[in-house]
Amino acid sequence: MSKTTRSEMAPWPLVMLIAAPLPLGLLDGAAIYWPQAPAVALCYAVSLLCLLLRGLTRTPRTEAALLFLGVASACLSPFLLLADGVDPSSGAGTWMYLFGASLLLWRVLALLAEETGLLRWLGPTLFGLGLLMGWEIITRGFAVPSVLLPPPSSILAAIPTHGGELWDDFCQTVLKSVVRGYLIGCGAGFVVAVLADRLPFLARGLLPLGNLASAIPVVGIAPVMVMWFGFDWQSKAAVIVIMTFFPMLINTLAGLATAEKIQLDLMRSYGAGYGKTLWLLRLPCALPFLFNGLKINSTLALIGAIVAEFFGTPVVGMGFRISTEVARMNLDVVWATITVAAVTGSALYGGLALAERRLTAWHPSFRKR
Repeated sequence: MSKTTRSEMAPWPLVMLIAAPLPLGLLDGAAIYWPQAPAVALCYAVSLLCLLLRGLTRTPRTEAALLFLGVASACLSPFLLLADGVDPSSGAGTWMYLFGASLLLWRVLALLAEETGLLRWLGPTLFGLGLLMGWEIITRGFAVPSVLLPPPSSILAAIPTHGGELWDDFCQTVLKSVVRGYLIGCGAGFVVAVLADRLPFLARGLLPLGNLASAIPVVGIAPVMVMWFGFDWQSKAAVIVIMTFFPMLINTLAGLATAEKIQLDLMRSYGAGYGKTLWLLRLPCALPFLFNGLKINSTLALIGAIVAEFFGTPVVGMGFRISTEVARMNLDVVWATITVAAVTGSALYGGLALAERRLTAWHPSFRKR
C-alpha cells in the first residue's frame, strides 16, 4: 500500500484519542468517564488496538477487516451505556468516539470499493448497515420519541408482530394491483411503440401525449380512477397503467431507433423484411432501453398503487395501512409498512437489473463492470 494511502489515515486515530478525556454521559446527574464504564473502555481499547495493528497489514482486505472490527466495537458502546442506565446524549466522549468510528467505516468502504466478485457487494451492505446503526444510535442515544422517529429495532420488531396484516397488504397492493397494472401498462406501451415505429404518424401523435401524461399528478388521477373502476384493485391497476404506459412507449421507441444504418443496410442485403429485422436486429439493440423502461416502471407502479390506496380501497393494502395507522399514531406499523414497500421495490428493481445484466452482457455499458 502506498505511503499516500497510509497517510490518509494519519489524523483519524487522533479523533479517537481526543475522546479519552471526555465524559461518556450522565448517570443520576453525574458525569461518567471511561474508568467508570469498563465494558465501554474495553470496546475503546479494541478500536485503538485495531488502529495500531493496521500498520502491520500488507493487504487491503486485512486492513478492512481490522478497521471494521474497530467500528463494530465502537457501535456497541452506546448500547452498553444505555444498558447501565447512562444517558449518552450529553457524553462528548461517546460521540467523538463514534465520529472516529464513522471515519474508520469510510476508510473500510474505500478499501472495499476496488474488490471484485461477491466481495464487491460487501461495501454497499456495510454502508447500509452503517446507516441503520447510526439511525439506531441517534434515536436511542438522544431518546427521540418513537412518534417522531422510531429506531430500526422497533420497526423490525413490528414486522413479525403484524406479519399477518402486512402479508395481506402485500398481496392486495403488490400481487393484485402492481403486478397486473405493471404487466398491462408495460405490455401496452411496448406493443404501441412497435406500431408507432411501423407507422410514424402514430409516434408524432403519441409522443406529445406522453409528455402531457407524465405531468399528470397521481393524486389527481387516482380519485377519478376510483370513481370509474371502484374501490378494489382494478382502480389501482388503472392508475398504474397510466403511469407506466408512456415511459415504456418512449423508451421502446428510443431503443428501436438505435440500430445503425449500416446494420439495417446489411439486413436488407440479406433480403430480411421488417419483421425479421425487428426480431433479429432492432429489438436486441433496444434491450437496454427496454430494461430502462421496465426498471423505471417497477418503482412507479408501486408508488402509484400505494398513493391510489389513500383515496379508496378495501380494508387492506399498504396505502390503507399507512393512512390508518398514522391516524392511530402507530408509527412503528407505518414504518414497518414502508420497510416492506421499500424492500419490495428494491427487489423488483434488482431482479430486473440482474435480468438486464444476463441478457445484455454484450452491451458496451457492461464491459467494464
